[in-house]
Amino acid sequence: MTQSPATPLPPPKERRRLREAGSLTQAQIAERVGVTPETVRAWESGRTNPRGRKREAYVKLLDSLTDVEADTETGTEAHTEAEVTVAQQESAPEPSEPAAPLTPAQAFDALYAFCAPALVRQCYLLTGRRELARESVERAFQLAWQRWPEVAVDRDPAGWVRATAYEYAVSPWHRFRPRHRHPEPPPADASDRALMDVLLRLPPPYRRTVLLYDGVGLDLPETAAETEASTPAAAGRLEHAREVIAARLPELSDPVELHRRLAELASTERLRAARPPTVRNGGERRARFWTRAAIAFTVALIGATALTVRTAPTHYEPPIAPGAEIQGVPPQVAQGPLSEAEFDLREKLRGEMTSGPERLLPLGR
Repeated sequence: MTQSPATPLPPPKERRRLREAGSLTQAQIAERVGVTPETVRAWESGRTNPRGRKREAYVKLLDSLTDVEADTETGTEAHTEAEVTVAQQESAPEPSEPAAPLTPAQAFDALYAFCAPALVRQCYLLTGRRELARESVERAFQLAWQRWPEVAVDRDPAGWVRATAYEYAVSPWHRFRPRHRHPEPPPADASDRALMDVLLRLPPPYRRTVLLYDGVGLDLPETAAETEASTPAAAGRLEHAREVIAARLPELSDPVELHRRLAELASTERLRAARPPTVRNGGERRARFWTRAAIAFTVALIGATALTVRTAPTHYEPPIAPGAEIQGVPPQVAQGPLSEAEFDLREKLRGEMTSGPERLLPLGR
């Protein structure tokens, strides 16, 4: 893909400083540029950069904030040196004690409150299932809590949790679960149903790519890294997904309009994530359960091994020797026809009384 030369953009820290100097919130910046507050937060953290018309609008807004700041500084320089000194003394904050560092639980709760609501909506766009979206986010954060020492020092903890939630959401094993064999009720609006239908028709890697790039706002290298693909492969998936969406919904051929519709579709559903303590406690219970199950399995394996050793023979018993052929024994012959003498004997036996000799029978009077 060819791109036009990008408009110069201040560093991420300068973007945030200009916004705070202008007494503006991230939501106000997002409303003026036409994006979501999460996108502005990503721009200020340096994880992503705006593109196209959004970039031009964002640069123009930052330039206006720079001009306002310069005018303010010019007016301030008109004060006398004594007035400036007094103003600085009056406005100087009192020395305060350094803030105590957050505990692991507090840091986890802050990350969950920051990421979970938007992540549930993203998983809903990825799966079309409300319960699976909430379950995917909870499982991802439970795994993050189990590996918190690793996640806490990660360069992008939010990206770590997002990748884990996406992997769980698109797992093919969900199709074997009884409650996932039937689709959930689609969105109420017809346009939302059409967009959700075309998204679910895309293969999971393509659906994930278009959601990360056009929905979340990641750039192409980050999208490729999160989907475990090369940058050209991610670009090909994105182009194919856009072509499929534009063929079904021509009004979404513009990436800006597609981003807006994805945000609207995600926000129409009333999806709520569980509270952070509930997720942490659930993860701890799950970890305890599997730990006890592993211990029980190990104990059963040790018991079976001990029983086998206890009941095993202690001496060697030679096997029974195979049978040997005996010479001189005539083969068994089947019964043939009766001779004349045998016929006469059989007739004689049949003619006699079967109850015994005659002398044993009582004589009648």
